[in-house]
This record gives sequence, C-alpha cells and structure tokens, in this order.
Amino acid sequence: MTAEIRRTLTHVENTFIDGGRIAETPLKLIAVVAILKNPWAGQGFVEDLKPTIREIAPGLGNMLSEMIVKEAGSADAVEGYGKCAVAGMGGEVEHAAGLIHTVPFGNQYREAVGAKTYLAFNNTRGPANTPIIIPLMDKHDAGRRSHYLSIHFSIPDAPADDEVIVALGASVGGRPHHRIGDRYEDLKAMGRDVENPAGV
Repeated sequence: MTAEIRRTLTHVENTFIDGGRIAETPLKLIAVVAILKNPWAGQGFVEDLKPTIREIAPGLGNMLSEMIVKEAGSADAVEGYGKCAVAGMGGEVEHAAGLIHTVPFGNQYREAVGAKTYLAFNNTRGPANTPIIIPLMDKHDAGRRSHYLSIHFSIPDAPADDEVIVALGASVGGRPHHRIGDRYEDLKAMGRDVENPAGV
C-alpha cells in the first residue's frame, strides 16, 4: 500500500524585517505538505494501525524530506525542524498521530538532514481550513531557543473528512533578533545541573 495523495504543496516565508529592524540574516521558514486519503477511512474503529503505518510512513517521510531539502537548498541549510498532521473530521487524532509519530516516518527526516534532537510535533483533528501549526526546534540542540519557532498556515479545501494532512517544517536560520538566551543559562542561574536538569 502507498499513500493515496491528492495534492502536495510547499509553503515558504521569508522574514526580512522584525521588530522594526532589518534582519542581519533573513529567516526562511519552509513547510511541505501532503494531503492524502485517510487510509483508515470508512473502516470504523481499527484496533491495530501498525501494519498500515509500516506500509505508508516510510515513503511519505522520504518524499516530504526530499521536498524540504530541495527547497532549503541543502540538508545542511536546515537548522530548525518539526512535523504536524491534521486528520479530517471523519477520522481520529490517532490517525494523524499514527502517520507521524513513528520511527519509519520521523527517521526519514532526521537522517535526511543529519539531525540529533527529537522532532517537535503537533497533531490534531479538524475540518477544511483548520490551522496547520508546525512547531520547530534546533535539529542538533534542544535548548537553543533562537530556533523555537512555529509555521502557521491553512489550506481552504483540506483536510476533507476522509483525508489527513501530513507536513514537515524547517527553518533556515533562527529568529532574527533573538535575545532571550538559551535554556542552559536559566538552568545555571537557578543552580541546576545543566546536564541533569531534573536532578535524577
């Protein structure tokens, strides 16, 4: 089984001025999207989603990863990354989660861009034009706050009730004028062990 994809699209934002100041390095945000038929549509409650996930997720993750790298210009250009899925109203949040919260999907992206951190994520359920929100974080350093970003947009005709939107997001650069420091500075100021912040 392969994903029954109705449409793909690429969303790109470039920020040149933020806070009234010109960015020394413009921020580029990229989202790539596949709008596909929900593979569990019309089947009622499906107990085991894994067989279908194993069949669909690797190819879907590979295709979207290639789209991201192409738009970014190279794998090295990708600094922040994340993922998102939105199930239509005829599906379940679990269907959206199932397609993106798996190693066969996520590792396609991690390996394509040489990432070390986990993928920031969002999954939800809604009608056509539901906001698509892809949270991002630095692909190598989870505490690097300059790359805590989100990509926001919507698609007027998707998802249909029997569809799922699956998306990957990337940033080329971080917030233009980031000045709140990194997580490690706060931990040090609180007297916490940076390597073991939970104290376990």
